Amino acid sequence: METNTAVSALAALAQASRLQIFRALVQAGSAGLAAGRISELTGIAPSSLSFHLKELSHAALVTSVQSGRFVIYSANFSAMNALLAFLTENCCGGAPCGPAVPSCCPPGDTPT
Repeated sequence: METNTAVSALAALAQASRLQIFRALVQAGSAGLAAGRISELTGIAPSSLSFHLKELSHAALVTSVQSGRFVIYSANFSAMNALLAFLTENCCGGAPCGPAVPSCCPPGDTPT
């Protein structure tokens, strides 16, 4: 991951509502959530929610797919894992420093 990509992702997550949305999507797993359900879970008004989802999408942390008359939003687990790897790649100067940070949700898996 390039530094600018990491900065963009971190900036998107550095806002309480967007962090709350992203965490709800991570918890939902690969099935994702419709916007209305995200609004219910987070208490964020639909008008604000669309703005925050757009910001998370621009940072490549959220993907969306049309499903009938609904748009289903999902966390981009590949981008999340890449960000975690970027943040920890030089952990402890290369010396063993405890349990390795595992990748969350390899492709095809859902969070537990």
